[in-house]
Amino acid sequence: MDCELWKNIVSQIVAVDKNYRRRKVSRRHTHSTGKIALVYLWSVFNDKPVYWACRAANYRGVRRPRDLPSQSCMSRRLKCRHTHLFIGAVMRQLVDTDRCRLVKVIDGKPLPISKISADPDATYGRGVGGIAKGYKLHAICSVSNEPLFWEVQPINVSEKAVAENLIKQLNSEGYLLADSNYDTNKLHQAATDHGHQLIASRRKPGTSLWHNPQHQGRLRSIELLESGGAFGRDLFKMRRRIEGYFGNLSAARIDLPPWVRRLHRVRLFVDAKLLIRAARQRQIAMTAA
Repeated sequence: MDCELWKNIVSQIVAVDKNYRRRKVSRRHTHSTGKIALVYLWSVFNDKPVYWACRAANYRGVRRPRDLPSQSCMSRRLKCRHTHLFIGAVMRQLVDTDRCRLVKVIDGKPLPISKISADPDATYGRGVGGIAKGYKLHAICSVSNEPLFWEVQPINVSEKAVAENLIKQLNSEGYLLADSNYDTNKLHQAATDHGHQLIASRRKPGTSLWHNPQHQGRLRSIELLESGGAFGRDLFKMRRRIEGYFGNLSAARIDLPPWVRRLHRVRLFVDAKLLIRAARQRQIAMTAA
């Protein structure tokens, strides 16, 4: 266990908790939202179920909260919107999504579970190597592997539909790189409306566009990749970095353990894993500096 990393995460939680407490929440609940988030992140940090983090004996080597919430309390509070917002606020402290990044990448990563699972929210769809059951993480990342915007949906939800929602959150200008799944006029339109040039490869490069009307952004993407010289091709090579990022997430055990089922739990688990990885990357950057 990396004690220094955990201390850094706790310091971020404490900083957010000071500015995030709401009187109407604290009056209704014995434990603050910050404490609930800390206990949950401790379980994810150690790849254990939530009930494991509710036991005082499992905080050896680190400082634990004075009084721990019960398992039932955690189950109720983890469904609460305030807990999700709190973890999102901690993430925003670690990754500045408002800072301008010229090049971004969008892609999806399947999060499969057992095909015999009784999870009613999990669906069947295209996974790695064939049909899988589970969920999918859709993300826009910087080329330096910072997660900027992401969403978790059942695996059969269209990548294009989720991509449109993510693109609408872009708040700066630049290039957005994607594979052929995202090469649609609608997504090129959305990217243009939000200050970005979507560069997505075609399924059949070099073929005719026939007489169908094409968005100007799609025409520009085709020009950059197929006849725009070295600039477009070299720029598009950066798209491969998100594959390395998703591979690193697998090494960080973002794949769903047996105790993480139902969509709201999967979303919270993925948020926690992304937060922990962002804290680790920040720690590495500070050490290198």
